[in-house]
Amino acid sequence: MPGSETELDERARAEAETEEAPAPTNFIHEMIEEDIRTGRFGGRVHTRFPPEPNGYLHIGHAKSVWLNYGTAVKYGGKFNLRFDDTNPTKEEQEYIDAIIEDVRWLGADWEDRLFYASDYFDQLYEWAVELIKKGLAYVDDLSAEEIREYRGTLTEPGRNSPYRDRSVEENLDLFERMKNGEFPDGSRVLRAKIDMASPNLNLRDPVMYRILHAEHPRTGNKWCIYPMYDWAHGQSDSIEGITHSICTLEFEDHRPLYDWFLDALGIYHPQQIEFARLNLTYTVMSKRRLLRLVNEGYVRGWDDPRMPTISGLRRRGYTPEAIREFTERIGVSKANSVVDISLLEHCVRQDLNKRAERRMAVLNPLRVVIENYPDDLVEEMEAINNPEDLSAGTRKVPFSKVLYIERDDFMEDPPKKFYRLAPGREVRLRYAYFVTCTGVIKDEQGQIVELRCTYDPATRGGDAPDGRKVKATLHWVSAAHAIDAEVRLYDHLFTVPDPSDVPPGKDFTDLINPNSLQVLTGCKLEPSLANAQVGERFQFERQGYFCVDPDSTPGHLVFNRTVTLKDTWAKIQQKELGGGE
Repeated sequence: MPGSETELDERARAEAETEEAPAPTNFIHEMIEEDIRTGRFGGRVHTRFPPEPNGYLHIGHAKSVWLNYGTAVKYGGKFNLRFDDTNPTKEEQEYIDAIIEDVRWLGADWEDRLFYASDYFDQLYEWAVELIKKGLAYVDDLSAEEIREYRGTLTEPGRNSPYRDRSVEENLDLFERMKNGEFPDGSRVLRAKIDMASPNLNLRDPVMYRILHAEHPRTGNKWCIYPMYDWAHGQSDSIEGITHSICTLEFEDHRPLYDWFLDALGIYHPQQIEFARLNLTYTVMSKRRLLRLVNEGYVRGWDDPRMPTISGLRRRGYTPEAIREFTERIGVSKANSVVDISLLEHCVRQDLNKRAERRMAVLNPLRVVIENYPDDLVEEMEAINNPEDLSAGTRKVPFSKVLYIERDDFMEDPPKKFYRLAPGREVRLRYAYFVTCTGVIKDEQGQIVELRCTYDPATRGGDAPDGRKVKATLHWVSAAHAIDAEVRLYDHLFTVPDPSDVPPGKDFTDLINPNSLQVLTGCKLEPSLANAQVGERFQFERQGYFCVDPDSTPGHLVFNRTVTLKDTWAKIQQKELGGGE
């Protein structure tokens, strides 16, 4: 028997949504190909992914991972994973471990090239001394607030610090004493001496080092001065021999500073190329905001399936292949834009439609008694595991006198175009029989608690020998054989497409969707799911795609809904209520 009506709808929709479109252009690859043609960097291609270990990776980082790693693979080059770990007050080993796991899960292979900016702290210090000796760096006693005041604005030039003209000898002495821990936090900094009147604020004597008596996850208490990101970043690329330093667009104005440092030191100079970062509807990408969601308890952790983090998407049931397809579809651009989250959901539907085995699960069960079915008979119905992959084979599903169906699949007084079960109506039970509703049993409050039905033994397997048709096929589970499970249904974390657009007087947390998580208990699943393992993905027929959650324990399965299937009835209801398509 072919796939269910919903599966056929899903395939038709997928085909309609995936009409051939021109492959997105990649200006970065065009630049690299020109470099290869001209022999720049000796024809080498060497990229890196340089996260700061101050939070978990999110879907935007996945785009960067695939861009950097995919570029290296395409041109037969090398790829590094490097942690830019220059701020020990915000960095934790937990984040380092999580990032390594996420990048590996995404499929990127850095081989033996796992590095840290902290590996280069000694070299960075020596280079800072070299700039002091050249008269290109100085120790400044201004406070952070005073430095901001002296920097000027976009329309007004900055002012020179009163400490800018210290002698080389005094600067060398003070910088060494900073390194030796003689001064308190925030009392002094090392700044590059560039141009306080530059139209680019990043070139107005940027801070290179600050005093920070803090223990580093890797270097311990060896250092009490730490390099600023802008000082460490370009030099780390240089040390590693990176050819193309691919960054997001917010670093474009920093490129002249990186160039200035490299040129002032006279060291190997990579090419920095910027691209637009990924912005996604109904979520936030700011690490600061994601950290607030975690710390203030709006979500259950960095790997909450409502989060846009890689760990959250993995826990929800997303595959690395779906994420890669998504990043390739959106392409690489210089223009900032916002991608509709429905495209990400479409990519995972397409992927799971091919790989996820089908199972029957009743999330909101309604008891059904087939009155003319033998009391002690149990039949084994043959069910297809995946109509998209015949090699997945079939399984046996027990069928008996008492079943569960979805409560939403029955209406006592159905409106027009509701084709599912109703009094006197015949429907198909998937893989089993045609059944007709003959009675409704209610409790004292008038709530429906049970249906009485009859079945047609001649329709075993789900088809009638006389050729009669029914308009609906329902999924079901045998009550005597069903296993209980908890199912978590997820919706968008925010109620608006752009939660960064916060109304005056409001906080972005005011836009959180109070219905982003619905927990269902007492769900009834077919018995073949009893041994499902954490991380396994299934299509619950007519429901959506689901993944076994790590909260599962022996005897208590927990499933997360990854994404829904197309809901034909919901669209009809919406249209009838005037909501359009």
